[in-house]
Amino acid sequence: MTEFTVWAPEAARVRLRLPGEADRDLRPGRDGWWRVEAPDAGPGTDYAFLLDDDAQALPDPRSAWQPAGVHGPSRVYDHAAFGWTDGAWTGRQLPGSVLYELHVGTFTPEGTFDAAIAKLDHLVDLGVDLVELLPVNAFNGEHNWGYDGVCWYAPHEPYGGPDGLKRFVDAAHAKGLGVILDVVYNHFGPSGAYAPRFAPYLTEQSNTWGRTVNLDGPHSDGVRRYIVDSVLMWLRDYHVDGLRLDAVHAMPDGRATHWLEEVAVEVESLSTALGRPLSLIAESDLNDPTLITAREAGGYGLHAQWNDDAHHALHTLLTGERQGYYGDFGSLECLTDVLTGAFFHAGTWSSFRGRSHGRPVDRQRTPGHRFVAYLQNHDQIGNRATGDRISATLSAGMLRVGATLLLTAPFTPMLFMGEEWAATTPWQFFTSHPEPELAVAVATGRRREFAAHGWATDDVPDPQDPQTFLRSRLDWAELDKPEHREMYEFHRRLIALRRSRPDLSDPRLHRVEVRHGDQFLVVRRGDTLVVANLAERPQRVNLPGVVRRVLLATAEGVSVMRDGLQLPAESAAIVSL
Repeated sequence: MTEFTVWAPEAARVRLRLPGEADRDLRPGRDGWWRVEAPDAGPGTDYAFLLDDDAQALPDPRSAWQPAGVHGPSRVYDHAAFGWTDGAWTGRQLPGSVLYELHVGTFTPEGTFDAAIAKLDHLVDLGVDLVELLPVNAFNGEHNWGYDGVCWYAPHEPYGGPDGLKRFVDAAHAKGLGVILDVVYNHFGPSGAYAPRFAPYLTEQSNTWGRTVNLDGPHSDGVRRYIVDSVLMWLRDYHVDGLRLDAVHAMPDGRATHWLEEVAVEVESLSTALGRPLSLIAESDLNDPTLITAREAGGYGLHAQWNDDAHHALHTLLTGERQGYYGDFGSLECLTDVLTGAFFHAGTWSSFRGRSHGRPVDRQRTPGHRFVAYLQNHDQIGNRATGDRISATLSAGMLRVGATLLLTAPFTPMLFMGEEWAATTPWQFFTSHPEPELAVAVATGRRREFAAHGWATDDVPDPQDPQTFLRSRLDWAELDKPEHREMYEFHRRLIALRRSRPDLSDPRLHRVEVRHGDQFLVVRRGDTLVVANLAERPQRVNLPGVVRRVLLATAEGVSVMRDGLQLPAESAAIVSL
């Protein structure tokens, strides 16, 4: 027997459709919930709902399984039927961890959860702790970045569906890897979004992707519960270790208890019940430390947030790019501010926004591990006109310098798939919308957006072209080439050094000391120094103490002098005092 329930607070009638049976009416209940029992509808049964007198059968807004795609019927799924083997798993906390971001559809040629399982040993050998999956909830078409999802409870069927995701998480835990899942609650995708027909999930206001989610208007209690229950489901039923909440700044909430705090409270309770750490990581454009400040101190109590300022400071310094939102970044002074205070825009003027932006971080009380930092990620690569990685621009020496500065910073570092071997494959914006008119609209909008930022529109690949997707898949054969294998081995040694040297993972921002000069930088991390020469010429850099030994160098030719180091061009070294 299965009890079918659905929240439709403004409907006058709701019917259930099962294969080969007459439609049956659901009983209205309190708070807009409708219910009906179906004795013969067990796991594996397809079903759909009909609202009022509409003849169109709609998938369940809380569907756990959409085997026929987002436009098809839902299918009853039994979470208890999966045979988990991770009973001994105690979790993986965010502090001290290295993250690895990957997209299931392009991580392997097959583009499935099961194929990704076969690559987990690579990640273990690399030394990462947490694997962050780009969104995997069901979206329209076969392949997509995942941010156009419309079923917030159902894993994408072409990836492997619900059981496929569980197999991946189970296998990751068996190898000591935690799993972070990227989730999108700030909008529904443009096709297959049937949930708003059941209830007022959206407002008349808009954000970048369409109408905003109803977090504080009439019936918003049910909308917030829809989000909270989705959050808890991924953590509880799929055993994932944390969630990355996409673009929370695009979710206005005027209620006394912010929805992020509400989620944090519920997740803390679940973590206590499960006996393992659960992490909540926000993506926010606000540069507001309130998100990651403890609730006892008046914050929302999230565990971390992405730090674009750290990316911008590193990227501009290494590449010399200054267009668009990079305009204020690029100096050694800027990187110094970021390494010691997390944000560059901390109540300071932002020329890109034409106003002041951000708020200072309390360096004494806020640990650096609450900021996820990266040299590359899906946005910063994929939202370039051609989706080119920095490996297409920088020398191998500068790539190593960038990796050294990232992985020795006081933040939680994250790598993007293939970064560890300087992959040459781009990661472009791709879609596979079946509707021709939507496909044209997406391609046109993409080119118009880049034209507004000064990119040549002829360089922008068509998101709907299958080759755009195929070009974005990793080429694992590159690891057999000496230059890529050497880059991989360098990242592996660097991560191992970070783990073995407590100075390099110390999150205390107020203990980070930075000195810079003519294209060089010295970062003091306790008794460990990170010295970087960004110049195209060798440089001698004086140091505040006697070097005991060189722990790691990005290039040959580093010489220890009586009071400093002689560094080759575009190189870095980590030394102990």
